Amino acid sequence: MNYPILYSFIRCPYAMRARMILKLADIKCELREVRLNNKPEHMLEASPKGTVPVLILEDKIIDESIDIVNWALNITNVFEGNIKQNQINLTEELIDLFDDKFKYHLDRYKYSNRYEDVDVEHHQNECLNILKKLETIIDGTNWFFGNSISKLDILILPFIRQFRIADQEWFDSQQNIPGIQRVLMNFLDSNIFKSVMNKYEEWCEGSDKIYFP
Repeated sequence: MNYPILYSFIRCPYAMRARMILKLADIKCELREVRLNNKPEHMLEASPKGTVPVLILEDKIIDESIDIVNWALNITNVFEGNIKQNQINLTEELIDLFDDKFKYHLDRYKYSNRYEDVDVEHHQNECLNILKKLETIIDGTNWFFGNSISKLDILILPFIRQFRIADQEWFDSQQNIPGIQRVLMNFLDSNIFKSVMNKYEEWCEGSDKIYFP
């Protein structure tokens, strides 16, 4: 049997999304761990833009993480019933907000050396302002919309994790966002996060096949 091929990089938040949904939906694939400074030719032939994740199916190639999540949910909606009807539209709005504005400011805060004339504190504060808005709409449960993981959790928590990593002491002890901090810690301690963060050798032509999950 030929399984889908997933090109991934362990620390990439977009690739984390793909691995989490495949794990949750129990969709088996051949996992190919890459290094972004040494991209395999086969991956670039499949997706010339050169970013991960790339999911190669028999009939198509999906190279956007949200599209991979939606493809998997069309096969089996593992989040069905995990959030209320009135939270569905809000979920999509928040995902768009994080993929657009939050990611824009996160890159310029965390990787300021890649940009010219960057005001690091400004971009840090812009990210924080988005988190403060999110803080006002979440409840006191383990995940953003209850005690069960949802689409929102797997799509935005990898980026909040990156924001924390940029200055962990500042994030943990100096910010009044206890709900965000609680949900993030729950995520980092969760089986789903730990299960997708196993380290693999870099894939190259001729490597033994590794299957995930």
